[in-house]
Amino acid sequence: MGTPAVQDPQSIFDIFEVLPTGVRVRCESVAGLETAHRALELQAKRTRNECLAVCAATQQVVAQRNTPTPAPHHRGRMFQVAYTRALGFRRAEELLRHGFRPVTVVGNEQAQRVLSESSEHYLLFILGHNALAATREEMAKWIRSRYAGARILALNRPHERLASADFNAPVTQPHIWMEQVRRALAQGDDPGDGATGRR
Repeated sequence: MGTPAVQDPQSIFDIFEVLPTGVRVRCESVAGLETAHRALELQAKRTRNECLAVCAATQQVVAQRNTPTPAPHHRGRMFQVAYTRALGFRRAEELLRHGFRPVTVVGNEQAQRVLSESSEHYLLFILGHNALAATREEMAKWIRSRYAGARILALNRPHERLASADFNAPVTQPHIWMEQVRRALAQGDDPGDGATGRR
């Protein structure tokens, strides 16, 4: 008898329903991102509660449905590209505390894969700081080629800027970049630059 194929942990996704109390209930586990999107759509049709597709290995939310309507200044979809898992989760928690609900992935490759297979429209992309400038510029250019009108916020080390970003902010000062998040979503498709924005 042949040896059963070993499933890549990165390709297993859990489908959750989020109860009104905020508790996540796992509905099923599926293999493959495309299958996860289909399972998420089916689950979202069965309930009015928010539904999530989560990578089992990394616990990253890769897709959402039935997302609650946010307050007016929080309207708009947000996608975060982190470059370490710990930093991505930490910033996602900070955004959640301020009422934002980002989709977070780690690295350019995963970001491009998730975005290529998603029909969601994102108004704001956040690029983490813990990568080479060339890596972040590559991601910014890829985003611009596919999301016309979207805003890019780069979180930077001291004295660093990402030329292709609409907004630049120091990663060590959350109160500054959180304000940039609000400004970017408020602008929507209307281009504009701030004190730390692109020139």
